[in-house]
Amino acid sequence: MKKKNYKISILITNYNKSQFLNKSLNSILNQNYKNYEIILYDDCSTDNSLNIINKFKKIKLIKCLKKDKKKTGAQNQIMGILKTFKKAKGQIICLMDSDDLFSTNKLTEINNFFQKNKKYNFIFNFPKFKKNLFNFQKKKNDNSIWPTIFPTSCISLRRSSFLKFIKYLKKDKFSYLEVDARLTIFSKFFYNEYNLLNKKLTFYSYDENSITSNIKKLSKIWWIRRREAFIYLKYIMNKKNIIFKPSTDYYITTFIAFFYKI
Repeated sequence: MKKKNYKISILITNYNKSQFLNKSLNSILNQNYKNYEIILYDDCSTDNSLNIINKFKKIKLIKCLKKDKKKTGAQNQIMGILKTFKKAKGQIICLMDSDDLFSTNKLTEINNFFQKNKKYNFIFNFPKFKKNLFNFQKKKNDNSIWPTIFPTSCISLRRSSFLKFIKYLKKDKFSYLEVDARLTIFSKFFYNEYNLLNKKLTFYSYDENSITSNIKKLSKIWWIRRREAFIYLKYIMNKKNIIFKPSTDYYITTFIAFFYKI
């Protein structure tokens, strides 16, 4: 008997990405896999985003009524994802930034992976860049260091796992820790999974105004985010009764955070 394909919910967050939206949304509509839904949260864009989105009738649009200027970009992204998830009906969740693209066969590959691996909860596919901006490194089995963080648009997971993740998300804490880092840490240290689909199924667009691009390496915010990642890592490990072993990286980050009085 032929297995029924999973319904896949694609959750998109957007803020002022009008120059990318047409290509991004069409990359989903052109999928060779058809059992999906698109739910998009627009975070009070001030550009032409809404006019473009409204041309796509298959998209379930959630509009931000009033932007919370007290929250960081990372927090607003998380809020948008949570709002889209409330409307999602799929058994599989695919996250997507509105400036990225999916390859034509991405949803087929994601469905096939979860069909073949019933016990797995997460999958990270590799991104394709115009420039070499993604550096994947195999790391030793060291619980004090988180694995390579894949871009948000490269993350897919089961609905049940997302519901579990929400319980440990800490959405009102860690102002600069993006959802991709939280999900990767959660997958690796809560589920003990770091499943990599060695196929480039996501085309990553570099936007100089994105959340990550605005944080310069070794800047104060960069160190704050790094410390937040360690704190979140320790929190998740504690929930699974895993002993946290401080590394040189941890001590350096803690020292510099103390220097900045974070």
